Amino acid sequence: MKMNELLGFRFKETPADCQIASHILLLRGGYIKNVGNGLFSLFPPGKRIVQKIEQIIREEMDAIGGQEVMLPVAMPASLWRESGRYDTIGSELLRFQDRTDADMVLGMTHEEAVVHLARDAAQSYTNYPFMVYQIQTKFRDEPRARGGLIRCREFTMKDAYSFHTSQQDLETYYEKCYAAYARIFARCGLNDVISVQSDSGMMGGKIAHEFMLVTDVGEDYLAICQACDFRSNMEVAPCIVENQANTAAEIKKVHTPGTKTIEVLCDFLNIEAKQTCKAVLYQKDADDGLIAVFIRGDLEVNEIKLRNHLGEEIHPAGNVDDVFTCGFIGPLGLPQDVTVLFDNSLNGETNLVTGANETDYHITGFCVQRDVADVAFCDIAKILDGGICPNCNKPAVMLKRGIEVGNIFQLGTKYSQAMGMTYLDQNGKVQVPIMGCYGIGVGRLLASVCEESHDDYGPIWPVAIAPWQVQICALRADDPAVGAATNELYAALQANGIEVLLDDRKVSAGFMFSDADLMGVPVRVIISPKNLARGVVELKTRNKSVSCDIELDNAASEIAALVQKLRAQ
Repeated sequence: MKMNELLGFRFKETPADCQIASHILLLRGGYIKNVGNGLFSLFPPGKRIVQKIEQIIREEMDAIGGQEVMLPVAMPASLWRESGRYDTIGSELLRFQDRTDADMVLGMTHEEAVVHLARDAAQSYTNYPFMVYQIQTKFRDEPRARGGLIRCREFTMKDAYSFHTSQQDLETYYEKCYAAYARIFARCGLNDVISVQSDSGMMGGKIAHEFMLVTDVGEDYLAICQACDFRSNMEVAPCIVENQANTAAEIKKVHTPGTKTIEVLCDFLNIEAKQTCKAVLYQKDADDGLIAVFIRGDLEVNEIKLRNHLGEEIHPAGNVDDVFTCGFIGPLGLPQDVTVLFDNSLNGETNLVTGANETDYHITGFCVQRDVADVAFCDIAKILDGGICPNCNKPAVMLKRGIEVGNIFQLGTKYSQAMGMTYLDQNGKVQVPIMGCYGIGVGRLLASVCEESHDDYGPIWPVAIAPWQVQICALRADDPAVGAATNELYAALQANGIEVLLDDRKVSAGFMFSDADLMGVPVRVIISPKNLARGVVELKTRNKSVSCDIELDNAASEIAALVQKLRAQ
C-alpha cells in the first residue's frame, strides 16, 4: 500500500471532547471516524487491525473446538420474551417495530438467538458438549458512551456459547476457554491483563471472570491484594473491616440540632465517621418499595451487591420526607413496610451513633445485636483501598482501575431452561443443558492495545496486529537512485510475504516521520540520498529497540529477519 493512495488523513490537533490517549490517537491517525454518539466508522488501517485481531480469536476458538456461526443482529422480541429479558432489561436494549408492527430488538448479546439455533439440533446427549461462536455486530444503547472504541453503542464482539450435560464438564471447558483468552491477549500484545472475579450482571449465572487491562484510564475499579493472588472487581469484592474496640454503652437520645450529614454530626459530637451507623435509602424498580440500608458511616453501599442480595433492580430513593425523618434516620422505630438491611460492618460494633427518627436527635450507644431483634447481616459495602483481603486476611488490598477486555460466565440453565431447550440422556430422560458464555469486544481490544502501547507521537502496534509490518519512508523519492532503491526493496519485501506501507510522497522529512509515528508500524526503513551514498538504508523499530544502518544489498533479508524475530517475540 502506498500512503498517497491510502484513504484517510492524519492531523496534529487534539480532537475536542477526547480525554484518553487511544481515542485521541485513533482519530488523529486516521483509524476511525465518529459518526454519532458512540458510533464509529473504520478507515483501512483500523479495519486491517480488526481483521488481524479477529483472525487470532478465530484460531484460538477453533483450537478449543469452537464452531463459527452467524446469528442475526435484529431479532423478534418473542425470543427475548421467552428468556424473560425483554421486560427486565432497561433502555440499553433497543426495541423497535418492523413494517408489520411486529416487536423487534437489536441484539446487545445473543444468548436467546444461540439457544434458538441449537435447541432443535442438539436433542441427544451424543450431541454434547459443543461450543459455537460468532464475530458479530452488537448494539447497546449505552447511556454513557465514552473513550472512542472503549465504550460504544454499536460494536463488534466475539461471543461464544458452550453447552454441556454436567456442571463438571462446563467447569472443565471453562478452564480451557480461560487459557485461550490468556493466549489471545498475549498474542495481541497486551502485557498487563489480569483476570478478576466479577458480577454476571444481566447475563446471569453464578461464576464469572473478567479479563482487565490495568490502566489509570479504566472505568472499572479492581481490588487486588498485594500479599496474595486475590483479584476481584470492586463490584463483588467482599468488604471486611476490623471492629472498633469500643466499650458497650447505654442507649441515649441526644440533641443534635442541624446535623443532617455524617460530616456535620461527627464535628458536633467530636467522633469519627466509623463510629456512626448511617442510613442509605433505595427503592425497588418493580413497585417502588422502600429499602433502608444501614452501614458504618465511613463506608459506601455497593449497589451491585445490593441488587444481587435482593434479586431485583433498585434505584436511589426519591422524595421520601413523608415516610422518613431524613438526616436523622435510624433502625429503631421505622415503618413496618420498609425493607431493612444491615451491612456486615455493623456486626460486633457495640457503641455507635445513629439516627433517632426524630428531627435534630440521634441515639448514642447503639448496638445492632442488642437493640434490634432477628438481625441477619449481609455484605453490601464497597471494599476499601487498604482494606482487609478476604483471602489472606491481611490489610493489603489496593484499588486499581482497569478496562474490561473480555469476560467469561458460567450461565448454568438460565437460558436453556427458560427457552425449553432439552435433550435425552443415556437413560432416555429429559434433561436441560448447562451453558457457558465467553465474550471479547474486538474494537475495545484494539483501543486497549493502543492505550497500553503508545507514546506522545502515536500508537506502537505489536507486529501481530499492526496494520502493516514495515513502513518505507523514501526521502526525496524524485531522486532517481532513491526511487529505484525504494521500488526494488518494496517489491522484494512483498515477495517475501511482508506487509509494506510505502511513503514516497513529496513532503518534508518531519511531516513524513510524524505521519509514520501515527501509523505505528513496527519496522521503519528510511531511504535517502545521503544513506544511499554510503550504500546503506536506516532501520528503526517503532518501540526504539532497534536503530541501525544496514547495507542496501542485504536490506530485504535483514528486514524480513527482524520481522520474523518480532513475530516470534
